[in-house]
Amino acid sequence: TLEKRGYVKVGKFTPESACEHPDAVKQLAIEFARAGADVTQTFTYGSTEGMLEDCAYTPEQINQSACDIAWEVANAKKTLVAGGITQTKSYTYQNVKDKKLVQKEILQNAEILIKNKVDFIILEYFRNVEEIVWAIECLRDCKKPLFASLCIGPRGDSAGVDPGECAVRMARAGADVVGANCLFDPFVNLTVLKKMKKRLDEEKISTFLMSQPLGFMCPDGGRYGYCDLEEFPYALEPRVLTRWEVRRWARAAYQAGVRYIGGCCGFEPYHIRAIAEELAPERGRLPEGSDKSDYDLATMKKICESYSGKADVETQYGMRKCCPDFWLKMEPATGRPRSAALSSVNDPEIKMDG
Repeated sequence: TLEKRGYVKVGKFTPESACEHPDAVKQLAIEFARAGADVTQTFTYGSTEGMLEDCAYTPEQINQSACDIAWEVANAKKTLVAGGITQTKSYTYQNVKDKKLVQKEILQNAEILIKNKVDFIILEYFRNVEEIVWAIECLRDCKKPLFASLCIGPRGDSAGVDPGECAVRMARAGADVVGANCLFDPFVNLTVLKKMKKRLDEEKISTFLMSQPLGFMCPDGGRYGYCDLEEFPYALEPRVLTRWEVRRWARAAYQAGVRYIGGCCGFEPYHIRAIAEELAPERGRLPEGSDKSDYDLATMKKICESYSGKADVETQYGMRKCCPDFWLKMEPATGRPRSAALSSVNDPEIKMDG
């Protein structure tokens, strides 16, 4: 979102915006809160020593600025503050599977978050359950709820560990909430969450589930999900989720037992609003941003009725558009005559031939 707005450059790590453009980060956080977000997360993705390429700021400076922004918005919008920590340089990028080095990095990243009294910590975008388990273990005594989220598809982590087994290991290590985020679209992500829940139930482990998928449809992604698509990263716009696809997924996720429901890369504030509106009966309220949303199609119905019988505009505002099923079941066109429905990638995560 910030890349589209011109505040970050495409790449592995973008948290320097918390220092370079704090007003832009704050405005986005406000928009997410207005859309219905209950949590404001610190903009600290990838803020690890040695991973900030060509960055003029230290991880400490970025993390502190991110905490300041998150708390300012949280105090104004009455949201909780989550401190985000991602995979380590040593394990993931240097291929050094050293538990002490991993835990040293994690503790360094957690230091300022804990100092700033975040409400809970999210360990996110970890590709390997071994690494995230080490992270959970070293933070168990921080007296903060721990959320643990892997960026995996249905085939499991980078070592081939099944999603269900991953969930069990994270829970037994001490995570209060487990789940998956990023790389895959909401419906592929939901497949992962169902595998996790099934195994947790079999092991009689009671823990909450979290889901923060991509804002792009990519059932044709590879082991790295949308990163393996030809369109990544500069031509993904045709794959952006509609608000109705988000509503359909949010309902399915809730029915599957997921209780921490949000989004990752590609999710815009209106997507978050769609989640909050779909789950308004369970939440007991609509989000603030629904004052500008036709969430129940009442506005559409009023317009359609006013144009009924007028041939020149009835195709634009036909009564069929007043029915939620019309939007929930829609398969949007791209407007590109030669556009393929799916890309072709090597080793796709899901076999699309049935």
